[in-house]
Amino acid sequence: MSEHEKKRRSLRGWKSGRWAPPGTAPGTLTVDPEAEPTRIRVLAYGPDAIEEQPVDSPAELRSYLDGWPVVWVNVTGLANAEALQEVADLFGLHPLALEDVANTHQRAKVEPYEEEVFVVARMATERPPDTEQLSLFFGRGFVLTFQERAGDCFDGVRDRIRRSNRRIRQRGADYLAYALLDSIVDSYFPVLDRMGDELESLEDEVLASPDQDTMTRIYRAKRTLIGLRKAIGPHREALNALIREPTELIADETQLFLRDCYDHAIRIIDVVEAYRELSADLINTYLSAVSNRMNEIMKVLTIIASIFIPLSFIAGLYGMNFDPGASPWNMPELGWRYGYPFALFVMGAVAAVFLIFMWRKGWFR
Repeated sequence: MSEHEKKRRSLRGWKSGRWAPPGTAPGTLTVDPEAEPTRIRVLAYGPDAIEEQPVDSPAELRSYLDGWPVVWVNVTGLANAEALQEVADLFGLHPLALEDVANTHQRAKVEPYEEEVFVVARMATERPPDTEQLSLFFGRGFVLTFQERAGDCFDGVRDRIRRSNRRIRQRGADYLAYALLDSIVDSYFPVLDRMGDELESLEDEVLASPDQDTMTRIYRAKRTLIGLRKAIGPHREALNALIREPTELIADETQLFLRDCYDHAIRIIDVVEAYRELSADLINTYLSAVSNRMNEIMKVLTIIASIFIPLSFIAGLYGMNFDPGASPWNMPELGWRYGYPFALFVMGAVAAVFLIFMWRKGWFR
């Protein structure tokens, strides 16, 4: 989907029912009619066992909550309002939090509740560079995630859970929540690597042979970086809230890992800012290169015009059609046998004098 189509789709939000009309009661669940179908998958584990499978009904999740140390429920697609409401009722989610889950234009934030912590994060996707909202709830023994569409950056976390000798199998739900947030933050690194390669390629093009397509790609990269900055920026505040605000749902050891995740977010923000400055510099460099190229063209044209101006004067002088027979002063050289070669010689001599003068001035360098 192009950037223009995304903007048009966003502007159609009120008509499509993505947002509730003014005056709607708080906590009203309004789903996007264009959202993907809802699918639920559960991954329950402990130090010695693991079970992973899709479920057809939210009611099936009840049997996992009492029998496993940690239960991760991943909901993909937000089209089924009834299924979302059933999941929310099962876990006791606040209606305002569920409303934010369905409204996928939230900025990253943290909302603590009595029995769970609600986290909104923006997950980066590589092709095309974009972000999607991920809503995460975690409490005692459970982690609940809501994704806009299939596909995520959690395969590494799943692989770690499947191995019995990994640290994540010995920890609680708070550590799993950290692992997911860390994967979300780290998902920006591959995107930024590609953006860095793209900016280096654009820099080479700007210095070598810039054209209109180069400028278009620079502006596209700059818009992408602005979008990434808006997405990753609030994560710093959200992660800082998880670190600074005490809660019984996060162990002290997990706090240390959250600090590392916070550092990753700061690094990403710094890289995005550096790339944004580079894209702005590329625009200025492009304009300077185009201006210099135009100056070179004007320089060549000016040199050519400067040489031909005196030649045109000489040619115009001998084209004034005076009659030599009427007066001895009326261009007597027109009747001379060598008049034409003499005129060409004068023209060549004038042009040579101009060329030598310009060369000594260094205008040809």
